[in-house]
Amino acid sequence: MGFQVGAALLDACVLSMLQKEDTYGYVLTQTLKEILGISESTLYPVLRRLQRDEYLTTYDQPWQGRNRRYYAITEKGKEQAEEYRKEWKIYKSNIDKLLCGDGLSE
Repeated sequence: MGFQVGAALLDACVLSMLQKEDTYGYVLTQTLKEILGISESTLYPVLRRLQRDEYLTTYDQPWQGRNRRYYAITEKGKEQAEEYRKEWKIYKSNIDKLLCGDGLSE
């Protein structure tokens, strides 16, 4: 992807993914890598920040003799995800106007 993915957009993507279901770091990493082209080393600081800001919690689940760390969205995280969605709609509309010429005066 030719565009930089900023911190707020990464936060919004992670929170949105976790609203669907709790998941572990590898699944988050692989999904975001496939869609946004980010690396694992980029994602884990995001997860730690979201956890520090109380948007996420974690829990461990045994799997094949090891523990997997699962991430779950908090109520505060759901509220933040909704705020990101509102902001994204406005931002996307404005960028579409510039890049696609939608609604620009001539």
